[in-house]
Amino acid sequence: MGATIVLVENMFINQLYYSNLKVKCKDKRAMFILNCKGNLLVVDKPLVMGIINVTPDSFYAGSRAMQRDEILRKAESMLEEGATILDIGGQSTRPGAQQPGLWEEQERAVTAIDLIHGKFRDAIISVDTYSAEIAIAAVQAGASMVNDIMAGRGDKNMLAAVSDLQVPYIGMHMKGDPASMQSLAVYKNVTAEVLDFFINLKESCRQVGIKDLVIDPGFGFAKNISHNFELLRNLQVFDMLDCPVMVGVSRKSTIYKTLGITPDDALNGTTVLNTIALMNGAMILRVHDVRQAVEAVKLFKAMGE
Repeated sequence: MGATIVLVENMFINQLYYSNLKVKCKDKRAMFILNCKGNLLVVDKPLVMGIINVTPDSFYAGSRAMQRDEILRKAESMLEEGATILDIGGQSTRPGAQQPGLWEEQERAVTAIDLIHGKFRDAIISVDTYSAEIAIAAVQAGASMVNDIMAGRGDKNMLAAVSDLQVPYIGMHMKGDPASMQSLAVYKNVTAEVLDFFINLKESCRQVGIKDLVIDPGFGFAKNISHNFELLRNLQVFDMLDCPVMVGVSRKSTIYKTLGITPDDALNGTTVLNTIALMNGAMILRVHDVRQAVEAVKLFKAMGE
Protein backbone atom coordinates (compact mmCIF):
# COMPACT_ATOMS: atom_id res chain seq x y z
CA MET A 1 0.00 0.00 0.00
CA GLY A 2 1.35 3.41 -0.92
CA ALA A 3 4.53 2.43 -2.67
CA THR A 4 6.21 0.00 -4.99
CA ILE A 5 9.43 -1.71 -3.94
CA VAL A 6 11.66 -2.78 -6.79
CA LEU A 7 14.49 -5.21 -6.08
CA VAL A 8 17.61 -4.37 -8.06
CA GLU A 9 20.93 -6.20 -8.14
CA ASN A 10 23.66 -4.11 -6.52
CA MET A 11 25.82 -4.22 -9.66
CA PHE A 12 23.17 -2.23 -11.51
CA ILE A 13 22.48 0.39 -8.86
CA ASN A 14 24.88 2.97 -10.26
CA GLN A 15 23.25 2.70 -13.70
CA LEU A 16 19.62 2.64 -12.63
CA TYR A 17 19.57 4.79 -9.53
CA TYR A 18 18.77 8.49 -9.59
CA SER A 19 18.74 10.31 -6.26
CA ASN A 20 15.29 11.63 -5.35
CA LEU A 21 14.11 11.03 -8.92
CA LYS A 22 11.22 13.43 -9.41
CA VAL A 23 8.40 13.22 -11.95
CA LYS A 24 4.75 14.18 -11.84
CA CYS A 25 2.11 11.73 -10.69
CA LYS A 26 -1.53 11.82 -11.76
CA ASP A 27 -2.46 14.13 -8.87
CA LYS A 28 0.36 16.49 -9.91
CA ARG A 29 2.50 15.81 -6.87
CA ALA A 30 6.10 14.67 -7.23
CA MET A 31 7.18 11.05 -7.33
CA PHE A 32 10.43 10.03 -5.67
CA ILE A 33 12.56 6.91 -5.79
CA LEU A 34 14.54 6.15 -2.63
CA ASN A 35 17.40 3.65 -2.65
CA CYS A 36 16.96 1.52 0.47
CA LYS A 37 20.08 -0.67 0.33
CA GLY A 38 19.30 -1.91 -3.17
CA ASN A 39 15.53 -1.88 -2.80
CA LEU A 40 14.20 1.01 -4.84
CA LEU A 41 11.25 2.41 -2.92
CA VAL A 42 8.98 4.08 -5.47
CA VAL A 43 6.99 6.76 -3.67
CA ASP A 44 4.37 7.48 -6.32
CA LYS A 45 1.57 8.01 -3.82
CA PRO A 46 1.52 8.83 -0.10
CA LEU A 47 2.73 5.99 2.09
CA VAL A 48 2.55 5.12 5.76
CA MET A 49 5.34 4.64 8.30
CA GLY A 50 4.41 2.71 11.42
CA ILE A 51 5.97 3.68 14.75
CA ILE A 52 7.38 1.00 17.07
CA ASN A 53 8.97 2.43 20.20
CA VAL A 54 11.18 -0.04 22.03
CA THR A 55 10.92 2.09 25.15
CA PRO A 56 9.02 2.01 28.43
CA ASP A 57 8.14 5.72 28.44
CA SER A 58 7.07 7.01 25.01
CA PHE A 59 4.21 9.48 25.35
CA TYR A 60 1.65 7.13 23.78
CA ALA A 61 1.59 3.75 25.49
CA GLY A 62 0.10 2.05 22.45
CA SER A 63 3.35 2.56 20.52
CA ARG A 64 5.52 0.75 23.05
CA ALA A 65 6.87 -2.78 22.57
CA MET A 66 9.66 -4.17 24.74
CA GLN A 67 9.39 -7.96 24.56
CA ARG A 68 10.42 -10.03 21.53
CA ASP A 69 6.95 -11.48 20.86
CA GLU A 70 5.33 -8.09 21.32
CA ILE A 71 7.75 -6.45 18.87
CA LEU A 72 7.15 -9.10 16.21
CA ARG A 73 3.37 -9.00 16.68
CA LYS A 74 3.31 -5.23 16.29
CA ALA A 75 5.57 -5.35 13.23
CA GLU A 76 3.48 -8.07 11.60
CA SER A 77 0.23 -6.24 12.32
CA MET A 78 1.52 -2.97 10.86
CA LEU A 79 2.82 -4.65 7.72
CA GLU A 80 -0.47 -6.51 7.23
CA GLU A 81 -2.39 -3.24 7.68
CA GLY A 82 -0.37 -1.60 4.91
CA ALA A 83 2.69 0.07 6.45
CA THR A 84 5.45 0.53 3.89
CA ILE A 85 8.08 1.48 6.49
CA LEU A 86 8.55 0.48 10.13
CA ASP A 87 10.29 3.12 12.27
CA ILE A 88 12.09 1.67 15.29
CA GLY A 89 13.26 3.90 18.14
CA GLY A 90 15.12 3.05 21.33
CA GLN A 91 14.57 6.28 23.28
CA SER A 92 11.66 8.57 24.01
CA THR A 93 12.01 12.16 22.79
CA ARG A 94 9.00 13.55 24.64
CA PRO A 95 9.73 16.56 26.89
CA GLY A 96 11.12 15.45 30.24
CA ALA A 97 11.80 11.88 29.20
CA GLN A 98 14.78 10.21 30.87
CA GLN A 99 17.35 9.54 28.19
CA PRO A 100 18.96 6.10 28.16
CA GLY A 101 22.68 5.70 27.72
CA LEU A 102 24.06 5.02 24.26
CA TRP A 103 24.53 1.33 24.99
CA GLU A 104 20.97 0.93 26.26
CA GLU A 105 19.46 2.74 23.28
CA GLN A 106 21.49 0.62 20.89
CA GLU A 107 20.59 -2.58 22.71
CA ARG A 108 16.89 -1.75 22.44
CA ALA A 109 16.74 -0.49 18.86
CA VAL A 110 19.30 -2.70 17.15
CA THR A 111 18.03 -5.86 18.82
CA ALA A 112 14.49 -5.06 17.67
CA ILE A 113 15.63 -4.27 14.11
CA ASP A 114 17.61 -7.51 13.90
CA LEU A 115 14.57 -9.39 15.15
CA ILE A 116 12.15 -7.78 12.69
CA HIS A 117 14.54 -8.05 9.76
CA GLY A 118 15.10 -11.73 10.52
CA LYS A 119 11.39 -12.51 10.18
CA PHE A 120 10.28 -9.92 7.61
CA ARG A 121 13.20 -9.82 5.18
CA ASP A 122 11.53 -7.51 2.67
CA ALA A 123 10.31 -4.93 5.19
CA ILE A 124 11.72 -1.43 4.90
CA ILE A 125 12.99 -0.55 8.38
CA SER A 126 13.98 2.89 9.60
CA VAL A 127 15.99 3.54 12.75
CA ASP A 128 14.92 6.56 14.80
CA THR A 129 18.14 7.87 16.35
CA TYR A 130 20.41 10.89 16.36
CA SER A 131 23.52 8.81 17.11
CA ALA A 132 25.81 7.93 14.19
CA GLU A 133 27.07 4.88 16.05
CA ILE A 134 23.57 3.50 16.49
CA ALA A 135 22.64 4.34 12.90
CA ILE A 136 25.59 2.30 11.64
CA ALA A 137 24.77 -0.66 13.88
CA ALA A 138 21.10 -0.50 12.92
CA VAL A 139 21.80 -0.55 9.19
CA GLN A 140 24.15 -3.47 9.68
CA ALA A 141 21.31 -5.25 11.52
CA GLY A 142 18.79 -4.71 8.71
CA ALA A 143 17.58 -1.10 8.75
CA SER A 144 17.67 0.71 5.41
CA MET A 145 16.75 4.27 6.42
CA VAL A 146 17.91 6.67 9.16
CA ASN A 147 15.39 8.97 10.86
CA ASP A 148 17.23 11.71 12.76
CA ILE A 149 15.19 14.19 14.80
CA MET A 150 18.31 16.34 15.27
CA ALA A 151 19.15 16.49 11.55
CA GLY A 152 22.84 16.00 12.23
CA ARG A 153 23.08 18.45 15.13
CA GLY A 154 23.09 15.73 17.79
CA ASP A 155 26.16 13.96 16.43
CA LYS A 156 28.75 15.66 14.24
CA ASN A 157 29.47 12.31 12.57
CA MET A 158 25.88 11.57 11.53
CA LEU A 159 25.80 13.05 8.02
CA ALA A 160 29.11 11.45 7.07
CA ALA A 161 27.92 8.12 8.48
CA VAL A 162 24.69 8.21 6.47
CA SER A 163 26.67 9.10 3.36
CA ASP A 164 28.90 6.07 3.90
CA LEU A 165 25.86 3.86 4.54
CA GLN A 166 24.18 5.15 1.35
CA VAL A 167 20.66 4.93 2.76
CA PRO A 168 17.83 7.51 2.72
CA TYR A 169 18.06 10.11 5.46
CA ILE A 170 15.10 11.71 7.23
CA GLY A 171 16.09 15.03 8.76
CA MET A 172 13.72 16.80 11.13
CA HIS A 173 13.56 20.45 12.17
CA MET A 174 13.94 21.13 15.85
CA LYS A 175 15.54 23.87 17.90
CA GLY A 176 17.69 22.73 20.79
CA ASP A 177 17.22 19.17 21.96
CA PRO A 178 14.34 17.23 23.55
CA ALA A 179 15.21 18.63 26.96
CA SER A 180 15.33 22.29 25.92
CA MET A 181 13.02 22.48 22.90
CA GLN A 182 9.89 23.60 24.76
CA SER A 183 11.55 26.87 25.78
CA LEU A 184 12.74 27.58 22.22
CA ALA A 185 9.39 27.74 20.41
CA VAL A 186 9.87 31.35 19.34
CA TYR A 187 9.75 32.43 15.67
CA LYS A 188 9.19 35.56 13.64
CA ASN A 189 7.91 33.38 10.79
CA VAL A 190 7.92 29.68 11.55
CA THR A 191 7.39 28.55 7.96
CA ALA A 192 10.20 30.71 6.60
CA GLU A 193 12.60 29.65 9.35
CA VAL A 194 11.87 25.95 8.90
CA LEU A 195 12.21 26.28 5.13
CA ASP A 196 15.57 28.03 5.53
CA PHE A 197 16.71 25.25 7.85
CA PHE A 198 15.93 22.64 5.21
CA ILE A 199 17.60 24.60 2.42
CA ASN A 200 20.78 24.52 4.50
CA LEU A 201 20.32 20.86 5.45
CA LYS A 202 19.84 19.84 1.83
CA GLU A 203 23.08 21.59 0.87
CA SER A 204 24.93 19.94 3.76
CA CYS A 205 23.64 16.55 2.64
CA ARG A 206 24.68 17.25 -0.95
CA GLN A 207 28.18 18.17 0.14
CA VAL A 208 28.74 14.90 2.01
CA GLY A 209 27.11 12.75 -0.67
CA ILE A 210 23.70 11.89 0.83
CA LYS A 211 21.54 11.21 -2.21
CA ASP A 212 18.09 10.71 -0.69
CA LEU A 213 16.77 13.28 1.77
CA VAL A 214 13.30 13.22 3.34
CA ILE A 215 12.27 16.29 5.30
CA ASP A 216 10.16 16.36 8.46
CA PRO A 217 8.96 19.81 9.68
CA GLY A 218 9.02 18.50 13.25
CA PHE A 219 5.47 19.03 14.45
CA GLY A 220 5.55 19.54 18.21
CA PHE A 221 9.33 19.84 18.41
CA ALA A 222 10.14 23.38 19.56
CA LYS A 223 6.77 24.48 18.20
CA ASN A 224 3.58 25.46 19.95
CA ILE A 225 0.08 24.64 18.75
CA SER A 226 -0.24 27.72 16.55
CA HIS A 227 3.14 27.00 14.94
CA ASN A 228 2.04 23.47 14.15
CA PHE A 229 -1.18 24.59 12.51
CA GLU A 230 0.67 27.26 10.52
CA LEU A 231 3.17 24.69 9.22
CA LEU A 232 0.35 22.34 8.30
CA ARG A 233 -1.45 25.10 6.38
CA ASN A 234 1.77 26.05 4.57
CA LEU A 235 3.07 22.53 3.94
CA GLN A 236 3.11 22.96 0.17
CA VAL A 237 5.85 25.58 0.54
CA PHE A 238 8.30 22.72 1.10
CA ASP A 239 7.61 21.33 -2.37
CA MET A 240 10.30 23.71 -3.67
CA LEU A 241 12.93 21.54 -1.97
CA ASP A 242 12.18 18.59 -4.29
CA CYS A 243 12.28 16.17 -1.35
CA PRO A 244 9.52 13.94 0.05
CA VAL A 245 7.82 15.56 3.04
CA MET A 246 7.06 13.40 6.07
CA VAL A 247 4.40 14.48 8.57
CA GLY A 248 4.28 13.16 12.11
CA VAL A 249 1.29 14.51 14.02
CA SER A 250 0.02 11.20 15.34
CA ARG A 251 -1.74 11.60 18.72
CA LYS A 252 0.40 14.65 19.57
CA SER A 253 -0.44 17.44 21.97
CA THR A 254 -1.63 19.79 19.21
CA ILE A 255 -4.54 17.38 18.85
CA TYR A 256 -5.30 16.36 22.39
CA LYS A 257 -4.75 19.79 23.98
CA THR A 258 -6.87 21.52 21.34
CA LEU A 259 -9.67 19.01 21.88
CA GLY A 260 -9.27 18.72 25.65
CA ILE A 261 -8.67 14.96 25.54
CA THR A 262 -5.77 12.54 26.06
CA PRO A 263 -3.39 10.85 23.59
CA ASP A 264 -5.44 7.67 23.99
CA ASP A 265 -8.48 9.49 22.59
CA ALA A 266 -6.67 11.36 19.80
CA LEU A 267 -7.05 8.92 16.91
CA ASN A 268 -9.93 10.75 15.26
CA GLY A 269 -8.07 14.06 15.46
CA THR A 270 -4.97 12.38 14.06
CA THR A 271 -6.92 11.19 11.03
CA VAL A 272 -8.27 14.69 10.43
CA LEU A 273 -4.81 16.29 10.50
CA ASN A 274 -3.32 13.46 8.43
CA THR A 275 -5.96 14.12 5.78
CA ILE A 276 -5.13 17.83 5.76
CA ALA A 277 -1.45 16.93 5.44
CA LEU A 278 -2.20 14.69 2.45
CA MET A 279 -4.18 17.47 0.79
CA ASN A 280 -1.20 19.80 1.30
CA GLY A 281 1.39 17.48 -0.21
CA ALA A 282 2.64 15.08 2.48
CA MET A 283 4.17 11.93 0.98
CA ILE A 284 4.82 9.99 4.20
CA LEU A 285 2.56 9.77 7.24
CA ARG A 286 4.39 8.67 10.38
CA VAL A 287 1.74 7.13 12.62
CA HIS A 288 0.92 4.94 15.57
CA ASP A 289 -2.26 3.62 13.93
CA VAL A 290 -1.47 2.18 10.52
CA ARG A 291 -4.86 0.90 9.37
CA GLN A 292 -6.60 4.24 9.86
CA ALA A 293 -3.81 6.14 8.09
CA VAL A 294 -3.85 3.70 5.17
CA GLU A 295 -7.61 4.19 4.87
CA ALA A 296 -7.13 7.97 4.84
CA VAL A 297 -4.61 7.59 2.00
CA LYS A 298 -6.99 5.31 0.04
CA LEU A 299 -9.85 7.78 0.34
CA PHE A 300 -7.62 10.72 -0.53
CA LYS A 301 -6.41 8.92 -3.65
CA ALA A 302 -9.93 7.87 -4.63
CA MET A 303 -11.06 11.47 -4.42
CA GLY A 304 -8.43 12.52 -6.96
CA GLU A 305 -8.93 9.69 -9.46
